[in-house]
Amino acid sequence: MIRVVVADDQALVRGGFRLILQTQPDIEVVGEAADGREAVARTREQRPDVVLMDIRMPGMDGLEATRRLMTTQNPPRVLMLTTFDLDGYVYDALRAGASGFLLKDVRPEQLADAVRAVAAGDTLLAPAITRRLVEQYLRRPPPGARTPLGLGELTDRELDVLRLVARGRSNQQIAGTLFLGESTVKTHLTHLFAKLGLRDRAQAVVLAYESGLIQPGDD
Repeated sequence: MIRVVVADDQALVRGGFRLILQTQPDIEVVGEAADGREAVARTREQRPDVVLMDIRMPGMDGLEATRRLMTTQNPPRVLMLTTFDLDGYVYDALRAGASGFLLKDVRPEQLADAVRAVAAGDTLLAPAITRRLVEQYLRRPPPGARTPLGLGELTDRELDVLRLVARGRSNQQIAGTLFLGESTVKTHLTHLFAKLGLRDRAQAVVLAYESGLIQPGDD
């Protein structure tokens, strides 16, 4: 069972998300919060697997709440939700430690699938969102200016996988591009995450661009 906390300053929105998710046999809403501080408190109390976190909330916003949650032991996955289709928020959310990003007009079945995907740690963002993110808002240093410790330890194939992850490709798409099985792709991901000290694909995307491994516009 996937345990979820819903954080949004609008009661109707929280109630709507709860209704959608509680119809799913494998998802349980264990708490609600009206602002960032309450989200942090509820999460520490309930220890959910996933937090649906609104970005714009009074007092402490969702970005700061996410940053604080990431400092706790065994932090939850955070799925950011907003009505604002602004790429700057996407990047800030990833930097804060979020594992996913969705607009609030997402269809009910997509919301449930996103919760499952984020809980499993095997997906990040739609490729279109990733593309806009890196092309318009990422302030990338010159290639190699901030090469992280461990990048040089990756095999050529692991580097190929990391580049494709950073372009928003799914495991299935990566497997097709590199002529590998999906299980092999997952193995490469496990190895490169361990070598680079990464938690999930969100951190992999940020690292790949900030280190100059790939550049916006690369095909």
